[in-house]
Amino acid sequence: MGRFVNPDNSAFQVALNSKIYVDKTGLLQYTNSVLGTTDAYICNSRPRRFGKSYTANMLTAYYSKGAKSESMFSGLEISKSPDFKKHINQYDAIHIDIQWFLANCDDAETVVPCITQSVLDELREIYPDILSSDVVYLPDALSRVREKTGQKFIIIIDEWDVLIRDAATNQKAQDKYIHFLRGLFKGTEPTKYIQLAYLTGILPIKKETTQSALNNFDEFTMLSASALAPYIGFTETEVQKLSQKYQQNFDEVKRWYDGYQLNSHSVYNPRAVVSVMLKREFKSYWSETASYEAIVPLINRNYDGLKTAIIEMLSGGSVKVNTATFKNDTINIQSKDDVLTYMIHLGYLSYNQANKTAFIPNEEIRQELTTAVACQPWNEMLLFQQESEKLLDATLDLDGSAVASQIEKIHNEYVSVIQYHNENSLSSVLAIAYLSAMQYYFKPIRELPTGRGFADFVFIPKPEYKSDYPALVVELKWNQNAQTAMQQIKEKKYPTSILEYTGNILLVAINYKKDSKEHQCLIEKYDKE
Repeated sequence: MGRFVNPDNSAFQVALNSKIYVDKTGLLQYTNSVLGTTDAYICNSRPRRFGKSYTANMLTAYYSKGAKSESMFSGLEISKSPDFKKHINQYDAIHIDIQWFLANCDDAETVVPCITQSVLDELREIYPDILSSDVVYLPDALSRVREKTGQKFIIIIDEWDVLIRDAATNQKAQDKYIHFLRGLFKGTEPTKYIQLAYLTGILPIKKETTQSALNNFDEFTMLSASALAPYIGFTETEVQKLSQKYQQNFDEVKRWYDGYQLNSHSVYNPRAVVSVMLKREFKSYWSETASYEAIVPLINRNYDGLKTAIIEMLSGGSVKVNTATFKNDTINIQSKDDVLTYMIHLGYLSYNQANKTAFIPNEEIRQELTTAVACQPWNEMLLFQQESEKLLDATLDLDGSAVASQIEKIHNEYVSVIQYHNENSLSSVLAIAYLSAMQYYFKPIRELPTGRGFADFVFIPKPEYKSDYPALVVELKWNQNAQTAMQQIKEKKYPTSILEYTGNILLVAINYKKDSKEHQCLIEKYDKE
């Protein structure tokens, strides 16, 4: 790995040398603004492939005395800042990659001693008159250096949570690590020698044990990214510029790789965007760097409502989730909400902070989750898929009676957890029932603005299926009748807004009679004028 104290700028130079580099040095304006304050303790968690190590290398290259990187940052966003030169290469920077140590130490229990020894050895080279061989604790060493020189440290820990995730069952290793973190960051003394502490990882700080060691850190997560939102992935503006430069269809890039909502920002998966620009192939790049093995055992657990929630999200819907119960580790997962929250942190789901709902962000992740489910003996899912295919076939055959029967069967046998109360609950069941359509159609658009109103559902076929599959314009009614729904589709001219996107169009009118507990369905072809 090279040096741990005052590394050079070679790691960040690799990023700059890449065919595609997106400038995220604006983050340094934020970190510069909090240096030496109580806000200078930052834990930024995000999924794999979202640039955690790039960020750690950038911070190191900017702050480290050993980097000599002013020319490297000139021309980048940070160089426009008035305090650009004030902080560049002015600090003793310590960069620790926990993943690297775990891979190169004998076992998890020796990681902390390895880190301590490695960093102390390099500090003694720099400060031989201050640090004698009897100084054996890292916090003690940092405190002595600060006392003698006035020098404060920048401490960057990449993949800080590896020992929490990958050594989750090794309590002794975890206890050593938590003790190490507490000594390094907690209490009055660390505030004297820390100028900035920046942790990157996938999981937020573990509640309970670890939280007591790191409760002075501000957390920026996939649930609440706050000021760091534009630096967690690629923003929409950045992806638009790349799409223009590499002559890619932006709408298609958005459908495949967008969907992470962080505050007001629409955030894209950086690795996937770079891959599609260079390889020019729309597909899932997720499995090249992340395995779904971590979540498959979890989604196969029999937590109340979990499998229904997965099916509903695969169908394009969103589900309520209580993120407060998850303890930020993989051992204490005990409910549907815990599993869904974990999947949000891993990037398999996106989170709407305002509505407190989870959903599948894009086509790439939908394919990955579909594959994950298909690779496991989840019989309910396989049977449901077959029933959903029967529903789609009946719809395409204009068989309203069969469609009504099939929706009723799917509701009773697979999603009875969704109780019929109003048109919204009927809408949720319908979205789930048409899961099989996701192979041929874009994610269904709910409440699409149309001629003189809003269609409840519109299914638009993907370009490659446009000639074989018609668009579906669906209107739902609750305790009325299917004729009324069909009349509304025609009178309000719902199909007119999608004529340019599709070939043939089917009008689908569905009603649920509360008293008889029966579905009704009418289907007609739309005659284009």
